[in-house]
Amino acid sequence: MAVPGDPPDGTPEGIGGNDDEYRSDEYRSDEYRSVVFDEDFVRAARLQEFSARERMGEHARAVRSRSSWSSGGSGPRTSTPGRGARQGMLLVLLIATAFATAVYLGLRTPYDPAPGGPAGPLATVVVPLAPATAVPGGRPADLFARSPAADYRVGAAGITMPAVRHTRHFSDGQVVAALSIAKDYLVQSSLDPDVLAGAASRPVRVLLDPDQLAQFDRSVSSPSGDGKHAATGWLVRFDPAAAVLADPRVRVSGTLAFEETAPDVLEVTTDHTFVYAVRPATGAPAAVDGASLFTVRRELRLRFDREDLAARRAELASAYVMAGPQDCSADPAAGFRPLTAGAHPAAVGPPASDPYTSGHPRRTAGLCGALAAPPERTAPTAAPAPGAPATVVTAPGGEPFPTAPVALPAPAPVARPAAPEPGAPPVSPAP
Repeated sequence: MAVPGDPPDGTPEGIGGNDDEYRSDEYRSDEYRSVVFDEDFVRAARLQEFSARERMGEHARAVRSRSSWSSGGSGPRTSTPGRGARQGMLLVLLIATAFATAVYLGLRTPYDPAPGGPAGPLATVVVPLAPATAVPGGRPADLFARSPAADYRVGAAGITMPAVRHTRHFSDGQVVAALSIAKDYLVQSSLDPDVLAGAASRPVRVLLDPDQLAQFDRSVSSPSGDGKHAATGWLVRFDPAAAVLADPRVRVSGTLAFEETAPDVLEVTTDHTFVYAVRPATGAPAAVDGASLFTVRRELRLRFDREDLAARRAELASAYVMAGPQDCSADPAAGFRPLTAGAHPAAVGPPASDPYTSGHPRRTAGLCGALAAPPERTAPTAAPAPGAPATVVTAPGGEPFPTAPVALPAPAPVARPAAPEPGAPPVSPAP
Protein backbone atom coordinates (compact mmCIF):
# COMPACT_ATOMS: atom_id res chain seq x y z
CA MET A 1 0.00 0.00 0.00
CA ALA A 2 1.39 3.34 -1.03
CA VAL A 3 1.60 6.18 1.45
CA PRO A 4 1.61 9.89 0.73
CA GLY A 5 5.02 10.97 -0.50
CA ASP A 6 5.86 7.66 -2.27
CA PRO A 7 6.57 7.66 -6.07
CA PRO A 8 3.47 6.92 -8.18
CA ASP A 9 5.00 3.85 -9.83
CA GLY A 10 6.63 2.60 -6.65
CA THR A 11 10.26 2.50 -5.76
CA PRO A 12 12.59 1.77 -8.76
CA GLU A 13 14.50 -1.44 -8.70
CA GLY A 14 18.07 -1.34 -7.48
CA ILE A 15 17.27 1.44 -5.12
CA GLY A 16 16.53 0.80 -1.53
CA GLY A 17 12.86 1.29 -0.96
CA ASN A 18 13.19 3.47 2.12
CA ASP A 19 15.26 3.66 5.23
CA ASP A 20 12.98 1.43 7.24
CA GLU A 21 15.47 -1.34 6.93
CA TYR A 22 17.93 0.74 8.93
CA ARG A 23 15.50 1.46 11.73
CA SER A 24 14.31 -0.66 14.57
CA ASP A 25 10.80 -1.88 14.83
CA GLU A 26 9.75 0.88 17.21
CA TYR A 27 10.88 3.64 14.86
CA ARG A 28 9.03 3.51 11.59
CA SER A 29 8.64 5.85 8.66
CA ASP A 30 5.58 7.49 10.18
CA GLU A 31 7.57 8.80 13.18
CA TYR A 32 7.53 12.47 12.14
CA ARG A 33 4.26 12.47 10.28
CA SER A 34 2.44 14.21 13.15
CA VAL A 35 5.08 16.99 13.45
CA VAL A 36 4.12 20.18 11.62
CA PHE A 37 7.05 22.51 10.92
CA ASP A 38 4.99 25.71 10.95
CA GLU A 39 6.29 29.29 11.18
CA ASP A 40 6.19 29.45 15.00
CA PHE A 41 8.26 26.27 15.22
CA VAL A 42 10.89 27.72 12.89
CA ARG A 43 11.03 31.04 14.76
CA ALA A 44 11.50 29.24 18.08
CA ALA A 45 14.59 27.41 16.84
CA ARG A 46 17.78 28.17 18.71
CA LEU A 47 19.81 28.27 15.50
CA GLN A 48 19.21 30.70 12.65
CA GLU A 49 20.75 30.55 9.22
CA PHE A 50 22.64 33.62 8.04
CA SER A 51 21.36 35.31 4.92
CA ALA A 52 23.30 35.11 1.64
CA ARG A 53 24.60 38.64 2.09
CA GLU A 54 25.82 37.79 5.59
CA ARG A 55 27.54 34.60 4.37
CA MET A 56 29.51 36.53 1.74
CA GLY A 57 31.80 37.90 4.45
CA GLU A 58 35.12 36.25 5.08
CA HIS A 59 35.16 33.48 7.66
CA ALA A 60 31.42 33.82 8.08
CA ARG A 61 29.57 31.03 9.79
CA ALA A 62 26.54 29.40 8.28
CA VAL A 63 24.33 29.66 11.34
CA ARG A 64 24.14 31.75 14.53
CA SER A 65 22.65 31.17 17.92
CA ARG A 66 19.41 33.00 18.50
CA SER A 67 19.15 35.09 21.64
CA SER A 68 16.31 34.49 24.00
CA TRP A 69 15.47 38.20 23.68
CA SER A 70 14.99 37.91 19.95
CA SER A 71 11.49 37.67 18.59
CA GLY A 72 12.61 35.10 16.01
CA GLY A 73 12.28 35.05 12.23
CA SER A 74 14.27 36.78 9.57
CA GLY A 75 11.58 39.32 8.88
CA PRO A 76 11.52 42.81 10.34
CA ARG A 77 11.24 43.01 14.11
CA THR A 78 8.13 44.40 15.71
CA SER A 79 7.60 46.18 19.04
CA THR A 80 5.91 43.09 20.50
CA PRO A 81 8.49 40.67 21.96
CA GLY A 82 8.22 36.94 21.52
CA ARG A 83 7.09 34.47 24.12
CA GLY A 84 10.64 33.74 25.29
CA ALA A 85 11.51 37.41 25.54
CA ARG A 86 8.39 38.13 27.57
CA GLN A 87 9.19 35.31 29.97
CA GLY A 88 12.76 36.53 30.40
CA MET A 89 11.66 40.08 31.03
CA LEU A 90 9.12 38.90 33.60
CA LEU A 91 11.78 36.83 35.39
CA VAL A 92 14.20 39.75 35.58
CA LEU A 93 11.44 42.02 36.84
CA LEU A 94 10.52 39.58 39.61
CA ILE A 95 14.16 39.26 40.69
CA ALA A 96 14.63 43.04 40.76
CA THR A 97 11.43 43.51 42.77
CA ALA A 98 12.46 40.89 45.34
CA PHE A 99 15.92 42.45 45.70
CA ALA A 100 14.52 45.96 46.15
CA THR A 101 12.05 44.71 48.76
CA ALA A 102 14.83 42.98 50.72
CA VAL A 103 16.98 46.09 50.70
CA TYR A 104 14.07 48.31 51.79
CA LEU A 105 13.11 46.04 54.68
CA GLY A 106 16.74 45.79 55.77
CA LEU A 107 17.26 49.53 55.88
CA ARG A 108 13.87 50.59 57.22
CA THR A 109 12.65 48.41 60.06
CA PRO A 110 9.38 49.19 61.85
CA TYR A 111 11.36 49.82 65.06
CA ASP A 112 13.36 52.76 63.70
CA PRO A 113 11.72 56.22 63.81
CA ALA A 114 11.17 57.96 60.52
CA PRO A 115 13.92 60.54 59.97
CA GLY A 116 13.46 64.11 58.93
CA GLY A 117 10.40 64.89 61.07
CA PRO A 118 9.36 68.45 61.87
CA ALA A 119 11.07 70.21 64.79
CA GLY A 120 9.06 70.34 68.00
CA PRO A 121 8.41 73.46 70.09
CA LEU A 122 10.90 74.70 72.66
CA ALA A 123 10.04 74.07 76.33
CA THR A 124 11.47 76.78 78.63
CA VAL A 125 11.79 77.21 82.39
CA VAL A 126 13.18 80.51 83.70
CA VAL A 127 13.77 80.75 87.47
CA PRO A 128 14.65 84.13 89.06
CA LEU A 129 17.01 84.05 92.04
CA ALA A 130 16.34 86.59 94.79
CA PRO A 131 19.13 87.67 97.16
CA ALA A 132 18.64 87.50 100.91
CA THR A 133 20.75 90.62 101.62
CA ALA A 134 21.78 93.78 99.84
CA VAL A 135 23.60 93.32 96.54
CA PRO A 136 27.34 94.05 96.95
CA GLY A 137 28.91 96.62 94.62
CA GLY A 138 32.36 97.69 93.52
CA ARG A 139 34.66 97.82 90.53
CA PRO A 140 34.05 95.04 87.97
CA ALA A 141 37.63 93.75 88.24
CA ASP A 142 37.45 93.63 92.04
CA LEU A 143 34.05 91.95 91.99
CA PHE A 144 35.26 89.25 89.61
CA ALA A 145 38.44 88.70 91.64
CA ARG A 146 36.47 88.12 94.87
CA SER A 147 33.82 85.86 93.28
CA PRO A 148 33.90 82.18 92.23
CA ALA A 149 34.23 83.47 88.64
CA ALA A 150 37.80 84.59 89.29
CA ASP A 151 39.13 81.53 87.46
CA TYR A 152 36.57 81.64 84.62
CA ARG A 153 37.70 82.44 81.10
CA VAL A 154 36.54 85.50 79.20
CA GLY A 155 34.00 85.24 76.39
CA ALA A 156 33.96 82.38 73.89
CA ALA A 157 37.20 80.98 75.36
CA GLY A 158 35.14 79.68 78.27
CA ILE A 159 33.07 77.43 75.96
CA THR A 160 35.45 74.53 75.48
CA MET A 161 34.93 71.56 73.18
CA PRO A 162 34.92 68.00 74.56
CA ALA A 163 36.85 65.06 73.14
CA VAL A 164 35.27 64.07 69.84
CA ARG A 165 34.49 60.50 68.81
CA HIS A 166 32.15 59.08 66.21
CA THR A 167 28.83 57.47 67.10
CA ARG A 168 27.07 54.54 65.50
CA HIS A 169 25.46 56.57 62.70
CA PHE A 170 27.41 59.87 62.81
CA SER A 171 31.04 60.37 61.79
CA ASP A 172 33.69 62.40 63.60
CA GLY A 173 33.16 65.30 61.21
CA GLN A 174 29.42 65.36 61.84
CA VAL A 175 29.95 65.36 65.62
CA VAL A 176 32.42 68.25 65.31
CA ALA A 177 29.89 70.14 63.16
CA ALA A 178 27.14 69.67 65.78
CA LEU A 179 29.39 70.87 68.62
CA SER A 180 30.58 73.90 66.66
CA ILE A 181 26.98 74.91 65.84
CA ALA A 182 26.07 74.57 69.54
CA LYS A 183 29.03 76.76 70.51
CA ASP A 184 28.04 79.36 67.91
CA TYR A 185 24.53 79.40 69.36
CA LEU A 186 25.85 79.99 72.88
CA VAL A 187 28.15 82.78 71.71
CA GLN A 188 25.44 84.58 69.74
CA SER A 189 22.70 84.14 72.37
CA SER A 190 24.77 84.81 75.52
CA LEU A 191 27.74 87.03 74.57
CA ASP A 192 26.73 89.25 71.65
CA PRO A 193 26.51 92.86 72.99
CA ASP A 194 23.56 93.78 70.75
CA VAL A 195 21.61 90.69 71.83
CA LEU A 196 22.35 91.37 75.51
CA ALA A 197 21.10 94.94 75.14
CA GLY A 198 17.88 93.79 73.47
CA ALA A 199 18.72 95.59 70.22
CA ALA A 200 19.07 92.52 67.97
CA SER A 201 17.82 88.95 67.68
CA ARG A 202 18.80 87.99 64.12
CA PRO A 203 22.21 86.49 65.14
CA VAL A 204 20.25 83.86 67.10
CA ARG A 205 17.40 83.46 64.61
CA VAL A 206 19.63 82.41 61.70
CA LEU A 207 20.88 79.41 63.71
CA LEU A 208 17.43 77.92 64.38
CA ASP A 209 15.48 75.26 62.51
CA PRO A 210 12.87 76.81 60.15
CA ASP A 211 10.09 74.95 61.98
CA GLN A 212 10.87 76.95 65.17
CA LEU A 213 11.08 80.43 63.63
CA ALA A 214 7.41 81.23 64.24
CA GLN A 215 7.71 80.36 67.94
CA PHE A 216 10.95 82.35 68.23
CA ASP A 217 9.46 85.43 66.56
CA ARG A 218 6.46 85.39 68.88
CA SER A 219 8.72 84.94 71.93
CA VAL A 220 10.76 88.00 70.96
CA SER A 221 7.87 90.23 69.93
CA SER A 222 5.29 89.14 72.55
CA PRO A 223 7.13 87.30 75.36
CA SER A 224 5.08 85.35 77.88
CA GLY A 225 5.83 83.14 80.86
CA ASP A 226 3.73 80.24 79.58
CA GLY A 227 6.67 77.86 79.25
CA LYS A 228 6.93 78.25 75.46
CA HIS A 229 7.27 81.94 74.61
CA ALA A 230 9.86 83.34 77.04
CA ALA A 231 12.47 85.36 75.19
CA THR A 232 14.99 84.64 77.95
CA GLY A 233 14.64 80.93 77.17
CA TRP A 234 16.09 81.49 73.70
CA LEU A 235 18.71 84.11 74.61
CA VAL A 236 20.11 86.31 77.36
CA ARG A 237 19.01 89.93 77.31
CA PHE A 238 18.56 92.64 79.91
CA ASP A 239 15.72 95.07 80.23
CA PRO A 240 17.35 98.25 78.87
CA ALA A 241 15.37 100.30 81.40
CA ALA A 242 16.83 98.37 84.35
CA ALA A 243 20.52 97.64 83.73
CA VAL A 244 23.31 97.76 81.17
CA LEU A 245 26.70 96.10 80.96
CA ALA A 246 29.44 97.70 83.04
CA ASP A 247 32.16 95.47 81.53
CA PRO A 248 31.91 93.76 78.10
CA ARG A 249 34.20 90.95 79.25
CA VAL A 250 31.79 88.22 80.36
CA ARG A 251 33.15 85.36 82.46
CA VAL A 252 32.09 81.89 81.23
CA SER A 253 32.55 78.32 82.43
CA GLY A 254 30.74 75.07 81.57
CA THR A 255 30.66 71.86 79.59
CA LEU A 256 29.41 70.46 76.27
CA ALA A 257 28.28 66.86 75.79
CA PHE A 258 26.83 64.91 72.85
CA GLU A 259 24.80 61.73 72.44
CA GLU A 260 23.11 59.89 69.58
CA THR A 261 19.46 59.53 70.56
CA ALA A 262 18.23 58.05 67.24
CA PRO A 263 19.82 56.81 64.00
CA ASP A 264 19.14 60.23 62.46
CA VAL A 265 19.31 62.50 65.55
CA LEU A 266 22.39 63.79 67.37
CA GLU A 267 21.76 65.66 70.64
CA VAL A 268 24.12 68.17 72.27
CA THR A 269 23.67 69.22 75.91
CA THR A 270 25.17 72.48 77.17
CA ASP A 271 25.59 73.51 80.83
CA HIS A 272 27.27 76.91 81.28
CA THR A 273 27.43 79.73 83.84
CA PHE A 274 27.72 83.30 82.54
CA VAL A 275 28.72 86.09 84.93
CA TYR A 276 28.03 89.69 83.84
CA ALA A 277 29.09 92.99 85.43
CA VAL A 278 26.11 95.38 85.24
CA ARG A 279 25.22 98.87 86.45
CA PRO A 280 21.96 100.85 86.67
CA ALA A 281 20.65 102.09 83.34
CA THR A 282 18.87 105.22 84.61
CA GLY A 283 19.63 108.08 86.95
CA ALA A 284 22.95 109.80 87.46
CA PRO A 285 26.04 108.21 85.92
CA ALA A 286 27.08 105.33 88.09
CA ALA A 287 30.19 105.70 90.14
CA VAL A 288 33.30 103.74 89.35
CA ASP A 289 32.54 101.35 92.17
CA GLY A 290 28.79 101.12 91.45
CA ALA A 291 28.86 97.87 89.44
CA SER A 292 27.44 94.53 90.55
CA LEU A 293 27.53 90.95 89.29
CA PHE A 294 24.63 89.15 87.62
CA THR A 295 24.86 85.38 87.09
CA VAL A 296 22.94 83.30 84.53
CA ARG A 297 23.01 79.50 84.51
CA ARG A 298 21.83 77.99 81.17
CA GLU A 299 21.16 74.31 80.48
CA LEU A 300 20.18 73.73 76.84
CA ARG A 301 19.41 70.65 74.74
CA LEU A 302 19.97 71.03 70.99
CA ARG A 303 19.07 68.39 68.40
CA PHE A 304 20.58 67.91 64.95
CA ASP A 305 19.69 65.74 61.98
CA ARG A 306 21.80 65.44 58.84
CA GLU A 307 19.89 68.22 57.13
CA ASP A 308 20.55 70.55 60.09
CA LEU A 309 24.26 69.73 60.04
CA ALA A 310 24.48 70.51 56.33
CA ALA A 311 22.63 73.83 56.77
CA ARG A 312 24.45 74.73 60.06
CA ARG A 313 21.32 75.16 62.13
CA ALA A 314 19.93 73.64 65.33
CA GLU A 315 16.66 72.60 66.91
CA LEU A 316 16.44 73.92 70.46
CA ALA A 317 14.52 71.27 72.40
CA SER A 318 14.58 72.60 75.99
CA ALA A 319 16.05 75.42 78.06
CA TYR A 320 16.39 75.60 81.86
CA VAL A 321 17.61 79.00 83.07
CA MET A 322 18.40 80.38 86.54
CA ALA A 323 19.36 84.05 86.86
CA GLY A 324 19.97 86.47 89.70
CA PRO A 325 20.02 88.61 91.69
CA GLN A 326 16.57 89.87 90.71
CA ASP A 327 13.22 90.33 92.31
CA CYS A 328 10.86 87.34 92.22
CA SER A 329 7.91 89.64 91.63
CA ALA A 330 9.29 90.68 88.21
CA ASP A 331 8.47 88.56 85.17
CA PRO A 332 11.78 87.53 83.53
CA ALA A 333 10.18 86.32 80.28
CA ALA A 334 10.83 89.53 78.32
CA GLY A 335 14.23 90.35 79.80
CA PHE A 336 16.24 90.13 82.99
CA ARG A 337 15.93 92.99 85.51
CA PRO A 338 19.04 92.74 87.72
CA LEU A 339 19.10 94.18 91.20
CA THR A 340 22.08 96.53 91.14
CA ALA A 341 24.55 97.45 93.87
CA GLY A 342 22.96 98.25 97.24
CA ALA A 343 19.46 97.14 96.24
CA HIS A 344 17.29 94.89 98.38
CA PRO A 345 14.68 92.48 97.05
CA ALA A 346 11.17 93.87 97.29
CA ALA A 347 9.76 90.38 97.90
CA VAL A 348 11.58 87.27 98.93
CA GLY A 349 8.97 84.85 97.64
CA PRO A 350 7.21 84.63 94.28
CA PRO A 351 4.23 86.86 93.50
CA ALA A 352 0.81 85.73 94.60
CA SER A 353 -1.25 83.76 92.09
CA ASP A 354 -5.04 84.02 91.99
CA PRO A 355 -6.60 80.74 90.76
CA TYR A 356 -9.96 82.51 90.26
CA THR A 357 -8.62 84.93 87.67
CA SER A 358 -9.60 84.15 84.10
CA GLY A 359 -7.19 84.19 81.20
CA HIS A 360 -3.83 82.54 80.80
CA PRO A 361 -1.93 82.57 84.11
CA ARG A 362 1.82 82.68 84.27
CA ARG A 363 2.82 79.06 84.66
CA THR A 364 6.21 79.89 86.14
CA ALA A 365 4.76 82.21 88.79
CA GLY A 366 5.51 79.72 91.54
CA LEU A 367 9.14 79.32 90.51
CA CYS A 368 11.59 81.44 92.48
CA GLY A 369 14.85 80.57 94.13
CA ALA A 370 17.04 82.08 96.82
CA LEU A 371 20.42 83.28 95.60
CA ALA A 372 23.20 81.87 97.73
CA ALA A 373 25.82 84.38 98.82
CA PRO A 374 29.02 83.44 96.98
CA PRO A 375 32.09 82.91 99.17
CA GLU A 376 34.60 85.73 98.83
CA ARG A 377 38.14 84.82 97.91
CA THR A 378 40.78 86.24 100.29
CA ALA A 379 44.54 86.31 100.03
CA PRO A 380 46.35 83.63 102.10
CA THR A 381 47.82 84.85 105.40
CA ALA A 382 51.60 84.82 105.83
CA ALA A 383 53.33 82.80 108.55
CA PRO A 384 54.23 84.84 111.73
CA ALA A 385 57.81 86.02 112.02
CA PRO A 386 60.05 84.49 114.71
CA GLY A 387 59.53 86.17 118.04
CA ALA A 388 56.15 87.62 117.12
CA PRO A 389 53.33 87.21 119.64
CA ALA A 390 51.09 84.23 119.16
CA THR A 391 47.78 84.83 117.37
CA VAL A 392 44.83 84.30 119.69
CA VAL A 393 41.75 82.64 118.15
CA THR A 394 38.42 82.58 119.90
CA ALA A 395 37.03 79.08 120.36
CA PRO A 396 33.35 78.29 119.82
CA GLY A 397 32.81 78.46 123.60
CA GLY A 398 34.15 82.03 123.82
CA GLU A 399 37.48 81.19 125.54
CA PRO A 400 40.61 82.26 123.70
CA PHE A 401 43.32 79.75 123.06
CA PRO A 402 46.77 80.42 121.58
CA THR A 403 47.63 79.04 118.20
CA ALA A 404 51.41 78.98 118.90
CA PRO A 405 52.82 76.10 121.00
CA VAL A 406 53.14 76.87 124.74
CA ALA A 407 56.29 75.80 126.71
CA LEU A 408 55.22 73.63 129.63
CA PRO A 409 57.41 73.45 132.86
CA ALA A 410 59.56 70.37 133.29
CA PRO A 411 58.06 67.79 135.69
CA ALA A 412 59.59 67.66 139.25
CA PRO A 413 61.78 64.61 140.03
CA VAL A 414 60.12 61.92 142.09
CA ALA A 415 61.96 60.90 145.40
CA ARG A 416 62.71 57.24 145.54
CA PRO A 417 63.67 55.41 148.87
CA ALA A 418 67.29 54.28 149.22
CA ALA A 419 68.06 50.58 149.03
CA PRO A 420 68.65 48.94 152.50
CA GLU A 421 72.15 47.83 153.46
CA PRO A 422 72.91 44.15 153.48
CA GLY A 423 71.96 42.52 156.83
CA ALA A 424 69.74 45.41 157.96
CA PRO A 425 66.20 44.60 159.11
CA PRO A 426 63.40 45.40 156.67
CA VAL A 427 61.72 48.76 157.08
CA SER A 428 57.98 48.72 157.49
CA PRO A 429 56.05 51.40 155.56
CA ALA A 430 54.72 54.22 157.62
CA PRO A 431 51.09 53.88 158.57
